[in-house]
Amino acid sequence: MGSFQIKGGTKLKGELTPQGAKNEALQVVCAVLLTAKKVTLHNLPDIRDVNFLIDLLEELGVKVNRAENGTVHFQSDSINLDYLLSNQFKKRAASLRGSIMILGPLLTRFKIAYMPKPGGDKIGARPLDTHFLGFSKLGATYEYDAKNTFYTLKADKLEGKYILLDEPSVTGTANILMTAVMAKGKTTIYNAACEPYLQQLCSMLNSMGAKIKGVGSNLLEIEGVSEMNGCTHTLLPDFIEIGSFIGLAATTQSEITIKNCRVDMLGRIPETFERLGIHLEIKGDDIYIPSQKHYEIKRMIDGSIPTIYDAPWPGFTPDLLSIILVTAIQAKGTVLIHQKMFDSRLFFIDRLKDMGAQIILCDPHRATVIGINRDYNLRATTMSSPDIRAGVALLIAAMSADGTSVINNIEQIDRGYQYIDTRLNNIGAEIIRL
Repeated sequence: MGSFQIKGGTKLKGELTPQGAKNEALQVVCAVLLTAKKVTLHNLPDIRDVNFLIDLLEELGVKVNRAENGTVHFQSDSINLDYLLSNQFKKRAASLRGSIMILGPLLTRFKIAYMPKPGGDKIGARPLDTHFLGFSKLGATYEYDAKNTFYTLKADKLEGKYILLDEPSVTGTANILMTAVMAKGKTTIYNAACEPYLQQLCSMLNSMGAKIKGVGSNLLEIEGVSEMNGCTHTLLPDFIEIGSFIGLAATTQSEITIKNCRVDMLGRIPETFERLGIHLEIKGDDIYIPSQKHYEIKRMIDGSIPTIYDAPWPGFTPDLLSIILVTAIQAKGTVLIHQKMFDSRLFFIDRLKDMGAQIILCDPHRATVIGINRDYNLRATTMSSPDIRAGVALLIAAMSADGTSVINNIEQIDRGYQYIDTRLNNIGAEIIRL
């Protein structure tokens, strides 16, 4: 288990360029299974979760050629379906949440797929019903072996249907969408997720020959095609990392420019940080955050305490609530953080309270942050990263604290953030990887 040793109280100055989007990468990497022809992906992030998924596909028989600067070439012309029944596959796929999205491509192309119950962050209940109800609507049958937590999917034929999703699940929408592109006839997916990464997946699939309409909305219409072609696709910058860097700059009183942000795709992210009083400037496609000694949470029009909550896109992404929470610690004012989607994601605040933060955990979904307005600094401590986003929130807290902190289990952070210690050290941080 690796650790970070962080010297707090250091102000950073310089430029950061966000990595390719992790959540998009997990979708588009699975999409290469839809065709036997060559697919090239640019701007893939070099992080544990994505590399782990690529290794899994390679063991499944996908030819993988890793070039430089995040470019990877794939060709899925010799898939070994027997591998899906191996213990090695069961162990590997069970450790990664994103592996669930190989089901749709395998099902529509080969009419059979297998999957152990996937792993991922322990942030609360993450049921897969949306995926399997969608597969069933399209004509697949599935069995779940509860003893071995193993799913089997089969389909003699797949036919397009009207599907009203029980929730706008991103991975569920992606899986059903990738199944529908080669199902016979027309499929309509209503209450579909529409976040930028899903829009990117739709654009990639259309470039491969799919016929998808309604991209960017919650109503997708797919006309099935007989086969898919190869393509070249470039990933968006990771907007979770962009939001993390905004919070880092504000909390540590640093002057940072975030380059090449695709500001047009960021939705409510800049506005939500501005609600905490953080000043930022959009300069073309870059975001400049000046050094700020003080920032004040904006009250509601009637003077009441504001609530920041997560919601399906275009609402505020749940992946940034941990960052918003830690950023609010040094603000002036009070804010209620309402994490609606996951029931275990706020428990990391105990580590922040140990550091001196004033936070009240109201229940598993809500926490009130009483900003300390830099009346004092947080205290250094030793802690452990429980998941990707909480891990980076703790890293931000440690960088603003007095003294030297240690964060253990940094493999969680490495799952979602590329060379985070090296990149921050390049602009003035003092982080040692142990």
